[in-house]
Amino acid sequence: MIRICATDDVPKGTAISADVDGTRLAIVHGDDDVFYAVYDECSHAAVALSEGEVEGCTLECWLHGSRFDLRTGEPTGLPATEPVPVYPVEVRDGEVYVSMTPSNGVTP
Repeated sequence: MIRICATDDVPKGTAISADVDGTRLAIVHGDDDVFYAVYDECSHAAVALSEGEVEGCTLECWLHGSRFDLRTGEPTGLPATEPVPVYPVEVRDGEVYVSMTPSNGVTP
């Protein structure tokens, strides 16, 4: 697990971008108060998902409105049809840690 940021760096209902050895991640503080990490690029168009809107357990791409389930990476709204990688997250002592092995088997 790699330390990414403090929990205070990601207010509830928002996302930030982080770079881990060249892999861009969107760190999301979901409306359910859980932290998530997904690959920070929409599978439909090469734009940063971290700039999108968080709603419940989904992250919406700002460009075309594709939505992704933060738990599975699966698209829940068109035009995206391919999932994005999802990474395991642990919160310890107010810090967000991420494993760089995707939990859903999708590679960037």
